[in-house]
Amino acid sequence: MTAELILRWLHVGGAAVLLGTGAGIAFFMVMAHRTKDARLIAHVSGTVVLADWVFTASAVVLQPVTGYFLARAVGWPLSEGWIVWSLVLYVMVGAFWLPVVWMQHRMRALAKAAVAAGEALPTAYFRLFRIWFACGFPAFAGVLAILWLMIARPVL
Repeated sequence: MTAELILRWLHVGGAAVLLGTGAGIAFFMVMAHRTKDARLIAHVSGTVVLADWVFTASAVVLQPVTGYFLARAVGWPLSEGWIVWSLVLYVMVGAFWLPVVWMQHRMRALAKAAVAAGEALPTAYFRLFRIWFACGFPAFAGVLAILWLMIARPVL
């Protein structure tokens, strides 16, 4: 097995983790939110926060590293148009993801506090959820666009 093949495998695997974890997190958060059950939301958002740190954060760190070494191994200049646009989109996705991580922590805390007080979810939770939900669309579209660029490698 060559270094290039290992790098390709790691890079594609990281992309799959980013896409899959993002889709899974979104699905489970939305399904929990729909119940409006603070106890369930507190539990699911706790799992989501953990998954984001274990899977998403590790893939976020590994993607540029494997991408850099893969480009060097294959001979693609980093100034290649599709690579530049992938990096621009990667930064954009990160600009949405970082606040989303904070929102998930905050929504979890608000849900736990509601459970502890025996109260309904506060207005702040619902406001954060709407923002969290809205941030998911450009972030997910960005990841899909990056995947397309990686596969098609168009001349830009």
